[in-house]
Amino acid sequence: MMQGLMMDRPLLISSLLEHAESTHPTSEIVSRRCEGDIHRYQMRDAARRSRQVANLLASLGIEQGDRIATLAWNGYRHFELYFGVSGYGAVLHTINPRLFAEQLVYIINHAEDRYIFVDLTFVPLLEAIQDQISGVEGIIVLCDAGHMPETKLSKVHCYEALLAQQSEQFDWPEFDERSAASMCYTSGTTGNPKGVLYSHRSTVIHAMGSIGEEALGLASTSCFLPVVPMFHVNAWGTPYSAAITGAKQVFPGPGMDGASLWELIDAEQPDLLLGVPTVWLMLLNHMDAIGKKLESVQNVVVGGAAAPYSMIKAFQEKHDAFLIHAWGMTEMSPIGTVNSHNAHMESLPLEQRYQLQLKQGRPIYGVEMKIVDDNHNELPKDGKAYGRLLVRGPWIVSSYYKNDDDSSFIDGWFDTGDVATIDENNYLHIVDRSKDVIKSGGEWISSIDLENAAVGHPDLVECCVIGARHEKWDERPLLLAVRKPGSEVSADDIRDYLTDKIAKWWMPDAILFVDELPHTATGKLLKINLRQQYENYLMEGEPA
Repeated sequence: MMQGLMMDRPLLISSLLEHAESTHPTSEIVSRRCEGDIHRYQMRDAARRSRQVANLLASLGIEQGDRIATLAWNGYRHFELYFGVSGYGAVLHTINPRLFAEQLVYIINHAEDRYIFVDLTFVPLLEAIQDQISGVEGIIVLCDAGHMPETKLSKVHCYEALLAQQSEQFDWPEFDERSAASMCYTSGTTGNPKGVLYSHRSTVIHAMGSIGEEALGLASTSCFLPVVPMFHVNAWGTPYSAAITGAKQVFPGPGMDGASLWELIDAEQPDLLLGVPTVWLMLLNHMDAIGKKLESVQNVVVGGAAAPYSMIKAFQEKHDAFLIHAWGMTEMSPIGTVNSHNAHMESLPLEQRYQLQLKQGRPIYGVEMKIVDDNHNELPKDGKAYGRLLVRGPWIVSSYYKNDDDSSFIDGWFDTGDVATIDENNYLHIVDRSKDVIKSGGEWISSIDLENAAVGHPDLVECCVIGARHEKWDERPLLLAVRKPGSEVSADDIRDYLTDKIAKWWMPDAILFVDELPHTATGKLLKINLRQQYENYLMEGEPA
């Protein structure tokens, strides 16, 4: 076949930074620091300091392909490492500090991290495990000399002191765009976390795909606040998207509560927020408490878990903000689908639009998806057929790091482990995780849909639905609910509330009130232990 006569330039993360520095040098980056204050600088400052990071790595004897870990919040220093480490040719390994100690030890050793850059908050995590991560050559605390903590860590250094010794000049190397750029480990509920290794090419293409109006809608006029963490799936790729567009970034640092987020929103006036439902619930509750409106916010992106109807309605009717459902996975860099505002939605009555917003959206260009049955036969896109969701594309994993597990890869497709429907307009609706769907009398009940219906009750904070064994129906839904403080809402009250919101046969066989529910390191409900604890509840009347 005849070849085109186009230049072949590698897609490298350093090229994003070079573009940002030359095209958007005054783009602002605002950060709440662990030290407690607010830090401000511009993209050209970040580019300069990223080059110092690269020189620092060279002075430490780091070679291309070596893994450099971070344990850090969303902030400007973490942003510098995103570009300085990957641009140098090393692999940025962002670690989720919410993992259990044994998981932290496992992934640090499995990745063979040479150095760890750590925020002040997380120094105690490393102190507790340093004897088990002997391969780490040094730990660099992300602060200045005046804030260096007293620590039991050995081989510890001060980031700002080291950076000050480095030249601001550095020529970014060119190499194969398929070289590893960063890595993130899954936070699965069973087995060891699995490593996902992103390439420069996949990261740049993902960033390009994420900025359009059909996705996150970022531009040089945008100001966004990513509460989704930089320690998990690269904050949904937004640091790279910001380099392309010059959008203003507002990093919340450790301030993830409603009051801290409102302080930044009020001061910086972002038009776009990104985070998981639990974060937005805290923000909405805080706004109700102080009687304020999110005047500047136009769009709120929700991922990581499904947003309930009540949240979509609250953002729209109290704050005039459009909630955008998005879906993806660590294995997908992570964006797969986005339920962005479009002309069709404009034509719908508000209630119908809310129902459409409950879906996870349509794939952005670069992502292909299909649903299949247990024999891998493709099912129709009619919005009714339920099947295993398979995806493929240039920013989707092809295998796990060190080939830990290949069971999720089927004929060039990645099996997400989700059960979903896809309608005739290509809107995805995640019904459940395959292990969480409730099989009752040969029919499926979506634990996610039932949870979201129940949590709309004004006296409930959070809900979890699991399948419990049933003598006649095989499984029936069991609802675990957390009341708001001071509430005395009863199980019968919840049943009355659900009557016109779910199919009659979906009604939970039992409703139990608990003080709290367990979560994974990324904030998702952790159901495996609950299923074990309550699997016989409907048979015996009490937890096993």
